[in-house]
Amino acid sequence: MPLTIAIPKETHKLEKRVAATPDSVRKLLELGYRVVVESRAGSQANYSNDAYKEAGAEMVSAAKLYPQADILLKVNGPEKRTDLDGKNELDLLPKDATFISFLQPALNEPLLKQFAKKKINALAIDAVPRISRAQKMDALSSMANIAGYRAVVEASNLFGRFFTGQITAAGKVPPAKVLVIGAGVAGLSAIGAAKSMGAIVRAFDTRPEVKDQVKSMGAEFLELDYEEDGSGTGGYAKEMSKAFIDAEMALFREQAAEVDIIITTALIPGKPAPKLILEDMVKSMKQGSVIVDLAAANGGNCELAQADKVVTRHGVSIIGYTNLPSRLAAQSSQLYATNLVHLVAELTPGKDGELIINMDDEVQRGATVVHQGKVTWPPPQPASPPPSPAAEKKAVPEPEPEAPAVKAKPKNLFSGKAMIGYWAVAGTLLLLLGSVAPADFVHHFFIFILSIFVGWQLIWNVKHSLHTPLMSVTNAISSIVILGALLLVATPDSTLITVMAMVAVFVTSINIFGGFYVTHRMLHMFRK
Repeated sequence: MPLTIAIPKETHKLEKRVAATPDSVRKLLELGYRVVVESRAGSQANYSNDAYKEAGAEMVSAAKLYPQADILLKVNGPEKRTDLDGKNELDLLPKDATFISFLQPALNEPLLKQFAKKKINALAIDAVPRISRAQKMDALSSMANIAGYRAVVEASNLFGRFFTGQITAAGKVPPAKVLVIGAGVAGLSAIGAAKSMGAIVRAFDTRPEVKDQVKSMGAEFLELDYEEDGSGTGGYAKEMSKAFIDAEMALFREQAAEVDIIITTALIPGKPAPKLILEDMVKSMKQGSVIVDLAAANGGNCELAQADKVVTRHGVSIIGYTNLPSRLAAQSSQLYATNLVHLVAELTPGKDGELIINMDDEVQRGATVVHQGKVTWPPPQPASPPPSPAAEKKAVPEPEPEAPAVKAKPKNLFSGKAMIGYWAVAGTLLLLLGSVAPADFVHHFFIFILSIFVGWQLIWNVKHSLHTPLMSVTNAISSIVILGALLLVATPDSTLITVMAMVAVFVTSINIFGGFYVTHRMLHMFRK
C-alpha cells in the first residue's frame, strides 16, 4: 500500500506559503503516493480546496491529517497547533513518520533531539548539499531569489522617487543609487530587479569569483585595495580577518553617504549575521533613504534593524522583514513545492509510493538530520581528493640516502625512439596491406587517414565563444558530417546511400540548430 504524504496548513506567524500546490500534488501522485491536504492549507497563497481536489488530493481536517501522515511536508519546522489543544505537531505524528521542512539544524540542536526522542525521521531541505546534482532541490536558492526581488519591491514602496532617471517638463529626476551587499542568489536577484527598474546599482562581496556575475548584470563591482579571498564552503562567504573588515567598513561608510538604498544579504551559516551598517553610517545617509536587511532573522547586518518591523532612524527607513518570500506566497509556494517534489523523487527510486532514505547517497545523507531515532547532523565531511605526486613530494621530503641509489627510470612510451618505432610498425603494416588489398580499398583507406588528421585539426581549433566547449565540438563534428552527407545525398547509383545521407542531414541539423537556439537563449539572458 502506498505511503501517505500530508500537507498541513502553516500556522507560523505571517506565513502565507504552503508546501504543496495543485501542480506538485499531481507529481507526487505520479510517484505513487497518496496525498492528503488540510482544508484551506493553500488559501493564503491563492490555492483553493477545489484546485487541490481536481489535482487528486484528499481534503481533510487537521485532526484527521496528522494520524495518517507517513510523510509530512511543511515550510516551517514543527509548531504547536492551538486548534488541536495546543499539541505540538511532533506529538500528533505516528512513530517512524518522516518530517521534511526548513529546520536550520545547525541552530536547532534541541529540536533535533526532540525528533530523535519521538522516533520521527527529519530531513532539512535547507541542509541539501549545494552541489550540481542537487540544484533542483536547492530551496534556499529558490527562496533567496524571491527574497532579493521582493527586497527591491519593498524598498521602492518606501522610497520617495523613481528608480529610473527622467527628464520632464517639470524638471530632472536623477536615478536612484542602490548598493547591494552580498552577491549570492538573493543579491544577484536584487541587482537584476533594481537594474531593470533603471537604478544605478553597485555591489560588494568578499568572494572575488562573483565579480564577473555582478558585471554581467550591469552593476558596478566595488573592490577593496586589500587581497583576501572570502570564498567559503558550499557557495557561502567565510568570516574575514579584522584588517579586511576594517577596510570593508570604511568602504561602506563612504558608500552610505552617496547611495539612496542599501540592501544587505550577508550571512555566514550557523552564526549571527555580521554587523556591516552601523548607526553612524545610517546617520550619514540622505533623508528618505531606505535600508532592506535580509539578515534580520539572524540579528541583522544593520545594527538598527528590528526583526519583522520597519523602523525609521535619522530619516532612514530600515526594513527588517524576516520572511520576504511569504510576501509572494503563490510564487514562493510553487518553487518550494517543486524543490520538495524533486527531493521526494530522490527518496522514491521505484516510483512506487515507498520512501527509502539511502544514507550512502551524498544528497540524501546531507539532508537527513535525524534517522531511526538518532541525530545524524552534521553529515560526515566528504573525503578529500588524494594529493598530487608533486604535493606529496613537497609535503613529505624523502630522506637523503647514505649512498646514491641508482633508480630505474620508467619507460617513456612516447619518446622520440618509441615514436619512430611506432611509425615503422605502422608503415610496415600499411605496405603489407597494400600488397594484398584491392587498389580501390587502398585509395579510400588513404583518404580516410587524411580525413582523420584534417578533421581533428578543424574540430579542436573551433573557438567555443558563447557555446560551452562540449557544444562547440559537437557542432563542429555535425558540420563536417552534414557536408559529407550533402555530397552523397544525390548519389545516382544507390538509393540506400541517398536515404542514409538524408538521415544524416536530418540528425546533424537538429544538433546544429539546437546549438544556435541555445546561443540565442544565452544572449537573451544578458539583453537589457
